[in-house]
Amino acid sequence: MEATHKFVCQDDLTNPLSSMAIQVSCILVISHFFNIVLKALGQPGPIAQILAGLVLGPTGLCNIPDVRKYFLPASAAQYYEMFGFFCRILFMFLFGLEVDIAYIRRNRRVVCMIACGGASIGAIFGLISSFFLRQYLLNKKSPMNAKYVFCMMLFLAYSATPVVNRLAAELRFATSDIGRLAVASALVIELACILVFDLLILFSTGKSSIGNAFLILVGLVLVLVAFRYLATWLNKRINNLKYLRNPEVFLILSILIATSMLIEMSKFNSIIACFLAGVAFPKEGKTARTLLHKLTYSVHNFVLPVYFGYIGFQFDGTYFRSLSHILIVLVLVLLSLTSKIGGVLAVCHYLKIPLSEGVFLSFVLNLKGHADLLFVGSASKLLFDWDAVAYNLLVMTIVINTVISGPMVAVLMKKEYQLFAHSHTTLGTELVEKPENELRVLGCVYGPRQVSAVLSVIATLRGPQTAPIMPYLAHLIELQQKRRTNVSYHELEDDELSDEDEYGGNDVVEIHGAVDAFTKETTILITTIKAVSTLPFLYEDVCTAAEDLRATIILLPFHKHQRIDGKMESGKEAVRTTNQKILRHAPSSVGIVVEKGLAGAVGFAQLTRVDTVQHVATLFFGGPDDREAIAWSTRIANHPRINLTVIRFLPSESSNTRNMRVESEKGNNDIEVFMALSSLEMGNDIDNAFLNDFYNGYVASGKVGYVEKYVNNGTETVAALRDIGDLYALYIVGRGGRGHSPLTTQMSDWEECPELGTVGDLLASSDFNVNGSILVVQQHRHTNKDPIDD
Repeated sequence: MEATHKFVCQDDLTNPLSSMAIQVSCILVISHFFNIVLKALGQPGPIAQILAGLVLGPTGLCNIPDVRKYFLPASAAQYYEMFGFFCRILFMFLFGLEVDIAYIRRNRRVVCMIACGGASIGAIFGLISSFFLRQYLLNKKSPMNAKYVFCMMLFLAYSATPVVNRLAAELRFATSDIGRLAVASALVIELACILVFDLLILFSTGKSSIGNAFLILVGLVLVLVAFRYLATWLNKRINNLKYLRNPEVFLILSILIATSMLIEMSKFNSIIACFLAGVAFPKEGKTARTLLHKLTYSVHNFVLPVYFGYIGFQFDGTYFRSLSHILIVLVLVLLSLTSKIGGVLAVCHYLKIPLSEGVFLSFVLNLKGHADLLFVGSASKLLFDWDAVAYNLLVMTIVINTVISGPMVAVLMKKEYQLFAHSHTTLGTELVEKPENELRVLGCVYGPRQVSAVLSVIATLRGPQTAPIMPYLAHLIELQQKRRTNVSYHELEDDELSDEDEYGGNDVVEIHGAVDAFTKETTILITTIKAVSTLPFLYEDVCTAAEDLRATIILLPFHKHQRIDGKMESGKEAVRTTNQKILRHAPSSVGIVVEKGLAGAVGFAQLTRVDTVQHVATLFFGGPDDREAIAWSTRIANHPRINLTVIRFLPSESSNTRNMRVESEKGNNDIEVFMALSSLEMGNDIDNAFLNDFYNGYVASGKVGYVEKYVNNGTETVAALRDIGDLYALYIVGRGGRGHSPLTTQMSDWEECPELGTVGDLLASSDFNVNGSILVVQQHRHTNKDPIDD
């Protein structure tokens, strides 16, 4: 009571802690208001938060003397600086955990060239402008030197990764190709600028700093190694909990903060160290999952809004009373914009990147942030003295650059929507592309029972060990009922009180355990997400997640499971309905996994054994879905533990036509004979052309086996399928889209599950003895019309 009274109820209301707490609260409230207004105009959250800082800062409410006295006490500067220090640690560590290093490594040439183009021209402009602006920016007592020139070069070259990353998340272009390139290029620019700044401090503060830098480097390596062993130990320590307990999280963050403070006390910047700690931290297991879970919400909802708010808070418009000050700020803003636009567009022209993408990248890389303030603030303390007016003019330049570039990015996104659209919706168009193209997969499970089958298919779709794949596993959880809004909080039932994070129960622990085991065996990192909704609307969460993640493939588990006696037992009918809705509305291709047979699906544990080879068959009857199944098979065929065979079913009259062609064209090779198959329907022509490309690329080289089976009707097709029922561990088949094919029409008489299609439903039936799992593929529908609507 007494401590609270001293803290709040005192005569001197300029207590720095209380003023900072209320200031943070005001920034959050005002930014939320601006966000509501600007969101309707398509503007991102960071812009609203910077505007909130402007309203609260010296340009706005702090112009009032009493407000200024309370919010800006003389003793509060060190508190604000320390608060920003902790914010910086948490964000950079979280960003290191989330950053896609594999993407940067694969595209390092393009990323580095874009970064160099954006930064180098800015550095040149900074070098030139430093001579002209010297008399306005430097203290009259400070002579012009190389330190000042370097700081101006860094000031104009820098790009703020926190602002870029958050803008990408707000505007939902972070997973697009151009968005990933923008985030990666901004990261390269920021790390390079901070490294140069640290080296500038190192060589400016004497020989003692070199010794300190060496000790810091050794200490940082030891901390990174300690983090790896600590994460491994914590992953094994507790097996019955979804996440680590708070003491373990506190231990990890304490080590990180202590290391950062030691680096800062040695007069170096800890941004790179925090980022490297996040990058080097083991991504698999419960420890990394807990850190992402704990930090993401707090950083995105509290740390970053205050971070962006303080950028705007430091803007002091009173310095615009002088025309010379206005001209200096305008010159710096124009130099920053033109350097980014000119440098990036020049590189994009060389790399043959479209002009629209180049302009977008230019404005993204022109975003400024907190590290600019560090350059300006640290330089005045450690290297030379800025003029007080110069410091504020540079801060105003930072704010104006961001306020201009942020809305421009949003406008360009609306204008060039196709650049950010979900374009990789099917694999059929990528048949002839290289297998090293990245594949994005969204696997869905309703419980632990289906995890093994879905993960097994993900393992096969990876193809070769070097092929990039970005898989996500969505745990679909039924929300039993919505919380009542017409009763008091204490009247709610226990299940209504539960937070969304509590849904899933012990299933979450089992799913996480299976994912961790999968990652350990296959080295494929799975990102787990959760969708909690009522079953009638659960499909919307899946479709939205697939579109946001730009997934090319959605994998769904079948609603039936196999009992010990071999019979297929139905689960919840609502699961089947959800699968049907996803098939109808999916923004990409869909695969339904039916786990069947004594061996089950292609087990990922067996795929990691050197002496084990799994046999997989792709059944081709014709149509877009079967062509998509062949396209999926191109990824599977490159897996070192998969022996793939494509079985094409043809009408018997095609066999006679083929024999006649062979007699008349004996001089032609097999591929020419294969393409000589006569066809009267356009669909068959497309199938033949598609299979010809597949034949030349995979069958002729010996990667894939190819077999043709000739049948007259559905009864003969069923007999042919029974003959191969024991030969393969996985059967891949298209869902439908074949029209009224004589090969399958008579098979629909016993159809039970239309969502599997005619052939898939037959293979999944309890009456059909197939000792292998089934993968039913549906190519992305470009319209909402689907046979299940009929």
